[in-house]
Formats: sequence, structure tokens, C-alpha cells
Amino acid sequence: MFNSLSDRLTATFKNLRGKGRLSEADVDATVREIRRALLEADVAVPVVREFTAVIKERALGSEVSEALNPGQQVVKIVNEELQNVLGGETRRINLAKTGPTVIMLAGLQGAGKTTLAGKLGKWLTDQGHKPVLVASDLQRPNAVTQLKVVGERAGVAVFAPEPGATSEFDDPTGDPVKVARDGVAFARSKLYDVVIVDTAGRLGIDQALMNQARDIRDAVDPDEVLFVIDAMIGQDAVNTAKAFDEGVDFTGVVLSKLDGDARGGAALSVRAVTGKPIMFASTGEGVRDFEQFHPDRMASRILDMGDVLTLIEQAERQWDKTEAERMAKKFTDQEDFTFEDFLAQMQQLRKMGSMKKMLAMMPGAAGMREQLENFDEREIDRVEAIVRSMTPHERVAPKIINGSRRARIARGSGVSVSEVNQLMERFAQAQKMMKRLAQGKGVPGMPGGIPGMGGGGGGAAKKGKAKKKGSRSGNPAKRAQEQAALASGQKPAAKGSAFGAQGQDLDAESLNLPKGFEKFLGK
Repeated sequence: MFNSLSDRLTATFKNLRGKGRLSEADVDATVREIRRALLEADVAVPVVREFTAVIKERALGSEVSEALNPGQQVVKIVNEELQNVLGGETRRINLAKTGPTVIMLAGLQGAGKTTLAGKLGKWLTDQGHKPVLVASDLQRPNAVTQLKVVGERAGVAVFAPEPGATSEFDDPTGDPVKVARDGVAFARSKLYDVVIVDTAGRLGIDQALMNQARDIRDAVDPDEVLFVIDAMIGQDAVNTAKAFDEGVDFTGVVLSKLDGDARGGAALSVRAVTGKPIMFASTGEGVRDFEQFHPDRMASRILDMGDVLTLIEQAERQWDKTEAERMAKKFTDQEDFTFEDFLAQMQQLRKMGSMKKMLAMMPGAAGMREQLENFDEREIDRVEAIVRSMTPHERVAPKIINGSRRARIARGSGVSVSEVNQLMERFAQAQKMMKRLAQGKGVPGMPGGIPGMGGGGGGAAKKGKAKKKGSRSGNPAKRAQEQAALASGQKPAAKGSAFGAQGQDLDAESLNLPKGFEKFLGK
């Protein structure tokens, strides 16, 4: 969504690198490029004007002129102001203290309210709530049927006493206001703790449907009224948001279709114009492609700083803790990494969703956007097909896979033998790396080992033996001398002497040496 804006801003900041001091001309040029980037992204003109004015004022102030790295300071300022434009801090749902929490959805027809109702219901279910969807959109043909299908896919109950219009030639049946009121009563009787009311959308300025939405609001007294807006709508988002704010006085905004390729100015305009927070964002077509909106994380994404926190949260939600503990134990016990483990890890990754989306959340993803666009998600399917074409014995003992076995695996998975060979080579490298990490030797090409996993893989570590602290020598006499010197607070003898004892007045008895070793100390 924000690719073009992110690219323009990243290119602008590159011109500031390496400058020890920024002149007023540098600041003006930077602000001018930021203004162009925002206008090209369809951000509302009043928002652009106010945003760039604040950036210029702060960039010319003491916080930049006195900074050790002025360029990075300007990026920090833009990041902070982007967060302010997007809402400043995360806004969460206001839950009712008693009875079910009522959430009403409103917006233009085609904005994606019905689909979003199911996604919100699924998200609330994952949060530990028990939601129910109420079909109050009796105007649009088959809207009630669509909500039932969406609810079934999301695993959320649906209250739909009226069928609504089944085609564009039918007149709407039933009273949407009564359905919404009965839906809240139904939720209270069946102990649902959240009610999501799906209302009819409208096209342009439709006063009749706006009045209907206002009547539903008065009837159910919702705790939240969420305005669902298509993130691809562009400049018209401002006028639409103002009309709905005056009509139903919404409390929060939900951005739908945030995964589109439009310029995304709506996201930066709605919050600034209406003053209402963006609360959620729909990022795909799947039921789980829905996330809470965090202004700081979205600002980081726009500036190509990544969104690692969201990535971690997705991993925590989807990752199987039992499987993670099994792999950790296997790693600690230095057992071989097998194709069975490889398949299990791949399935865990697939649960997290699109690999493209996950990689796009990494810092600096804009620099490899072309590679991401060319990344084929089906490659994972092909790899999985190869592994599943192996016998159970081959998966745990890949060394037995000879030429004839590879040919059979290639036929079974529908790929060429060369693809099977490539996977085998990559897997062998992964096995070696896992073994080195488990032994504390570190990744090849990197100095040292892993903290807490032993040393850099020397002879003692390899044999499982650990030298005594402070001792560096393999010679018994010299090792005893070093230990005695450390115990008495003396510095060990300088490197170069045969046993480290020459020129020093040492008491052989205090060293507790084996009998006969005195002669080596010159005694």
C-alpha cells in the first residue's frame, strides 16, 4: 500500500547521509521532496501542509543543528510526526463494564464491512471473547447470506432472523433497527460478550440510509461505532469520513484493503481530518488477515524500518509451543536435524501466513522489493512435496538417498532430479550449521561461538573437557604456578619462559606440586 511513499521518502533521506551539518537549503530540499511524496500518495492537501510545516520547523531547530548525525535526526523527526498523524498511540476497544459490548459497523457500500465483520469476530475470538454477528444489512442483495458464510468460515455465530433482499429486483424485507435490537437481546440471553452489528452501506450521499444507521445507533447504544473505509479510496476519503462523522458520530476507523497497490493517502488523511483514531486494518482476503493498528509500527513500515514487533506477535500466536520445546531439546542434545524436523518447521512457518508479507516486515525490505515481488510462494509447496515423497526412513536418514531414490522422489513430487539435488545440498548445509551451533562453534565465517553454548570449538570443548578457570597451559607445573599466582593476586609469568618460573622467588611447597617437580623450578 505504502510502497511508492516509502520509496520516495527513503530516497530523500539518502541525500542526507554523511552530512555533518544541514544548511537551510538542505532542509528546504528535503521538506519539498517529502511534500511531493505525500501529495503523490493522495494525502489530503491540508494534512500535507501542516505536516511539512512541523517538519521544517523542527528540522531548523536546535535538535538537528546540535545533533551528531543531523540526517538521522531528521529521519527521527519525520518518524515521530508520522506517528502523530496516524494517531500517536494504539487505541483499543472500549469494552462494556456490564452486558455485551456492542460494536456497530458503518461505511460506504463495497468498503468491505461484511467481510470485516467476520475478521473482527475471528480476532475477538482469538482474544478470548465470544462474539456474535448481527445481520442488519437487509438492503444489499444476499448481504445476509454473505454474512452467514463469512461467520461460518471465521467460526463465529450469526444472528439473522430476516433473509433480506435476495436479488436486486426484490424489495428489502424486515426492519434493520428491530433486527439490531433483537440481536443485542439474543446475545445477552445466550451469554455472548460482544455483538458486531453489520449495517447497510450506501452510495454517495444517501440520506435515507444515513438516517437508518443513526436509528440503529440510537436503538442499540453501541460502545463502539467503527467507520470502515476502503484504503484505496484516495482524496475522497476526507469527504466521506466527514459525512459519516456528522451522520453517525463514529468512534474509530477501520482500514480495509490495506494490501492493495493504491497509494494509501486515506490512512494518513482520515485520522488528521476527523480526529478519530484508526483502530484496525484489514491486510488481505483471509479471515486472519486482520490486525490492530499501531501508529508507531505503521510509521516504521512507511520509512522502511520494518515491523519486527508485529512479526514476533504473529509467531507467538501461531507457533506450536510443544513443537518449539521439542526442537529446543533436540538442539541441546545435539541430535541430527532431519527432514521430519524440516517439514515440521515449514508447517509452522506456513501457519504464520504469506512469506512475502513476513519478509516485507523486515527492516530494509524496500531494498529487496523486486526480489520479494518475484518470490514464488509455490516454491514452499514444491519443497514440501519433495519431502513428502520420501519414505519415513529416508527423512530421518537422508544419507541413504542415492541416485535411484532421488529419481523416484522427483517423479513422486513432480519436479526434476536437479531440484531434488539442490534441496539435498541445502539441507546438508543446514545440518552442518545446526550441528556447529549445538556444539557452540558458531556459524562458519563468524568469530567465536554462541554465548552460553561453550567456546569457539577448541580441542577441550570438542572432547567435552573444560579447563580450570585462569589456566591456559597444558603443562601441569605451569598450570599449578598460574593458579598459585592468581590465588595470591600476582600477575602470571610473561609468555616466553618455558615453565613461567624463571626469575621468580617461588615456594615449591606452596604450589603443592607432585614429588620431584622442584627441579623444574630451579630449586
